Amino acid sequence: MKREIKFRAWDKVYECYLYDVQNAYDTLSGCVKDENGEDAGYDEECFAGFLDNDQYVVEQYTGLHDKNGREIYEGDIVRTGKDNIGDPEPMIGQVIMREGSWLIENEKMQEAIELFSEITSREVIGNIFENPELLEGKQ
Repeated sequence: MKREIKFRAWDKVYECYLYDVQNAYDTLSGCVKDENGEDAGYDEECFAGFLDNDQYVVEQYTGLHDKNGREIYEGDIVRTGKDNIGDPEPMIGQVIMREGSWLIENEKMQEAIELFSEITSREVIGNIFENPELLEGKQ
């Protein structure tokens, strides 16, 4: 099974996400996209320009989609559904990578559950940069 590898970057200066930052240089198109799929006008010389620059926080695509078909990235804030058979209770947490597994982590409750599940729903409700209040339970 082939897994799609792609990254987005949070620009700390302009406070926006840039999508497909790796593919722009893998294909030599040089076109980094904004959240609407439009050319964002960035001219970093290569993907390493995003990785080695304190202006950006690079986040990886998990290869999974939420219940609405939205791609789930590291740093997204995800809510588990009330229909979740395998989870103890519905929760909200940040998508992280730990020991080779994608998890939903809720630091306040000091718990983490697996992002992937065949029997439960997941929904992206925000991300750590634009919606940090969601992790504090202030929805």
